[in-house]
Amino acid sequence: MSVVLVDAGGTNIGSVRYALQRLGVDATLTADPQTIRAADKVILPGVGAAGPGMARLRELNLVELMRSLTQPVLGVCLGMQLLCAHSEEGDIDCLDLIPAQVKRFNEAPGLRVPHMGWNRVTARIEHPLLAGLGTNDQAYFVHSYAVPTGDWTLASTDYGEAFSAVIARDNYYGMQFHPERSAAVGARLLQNFLGL
Repeated sequence: MSVVLVDAGGTNIGSVRYALQRLGVDATLTADPQTIRAADKVILPGVGAAGPGMARLRELNLVELMRSLTQPVLGVCLGMQLLCAHSEEGDIDCLDLIPAQVKRFNEAPGLRVPHMGWNRVTARIEHPLLAGLGTNDQAYFVHSYAVPTGDWTLASTDYGEAFSAVIARDNYYGMQFHPERSAAVGARLLQNFLGL
């Protein structure tokens, strides 16, 4: 199985690559359109802001390529948000593969923004990507913007209000948390993605 990590400048690329190596997969880091198109699985990692993330994809001429892929594609953290239609962060149009609007968390007493730390991930529907996810399983989050729940939500997390922790539409999937930093739960969900 060939897996590529899209080299879109995310600072979590190394840790995602290492997490895949622990699962026995040596992922190729690339921005080459032919390599990405030929892969069995594509992962779009990302840490940072939506504006620079989309600018990097445009600079690499990868926007239309990402929109045309037919194999399973996984966006991680910012990568998940870039799969959506629009982000409030910088008022940026994103890849528009999942019809969701990324919104900033509302600040409230006792709720720091960014949301950082371990939180429970609750499956909303049965899906192969969530196989083995327990009712009390937690994942590690670091983010100030989130995708509201909607038809695209496979699993949600509560932080003041419910938001999408795992999303999907057609062959595009996203995880808001960092599976590479989420111990056994993250490893299981990455393995599930590789098995799609």
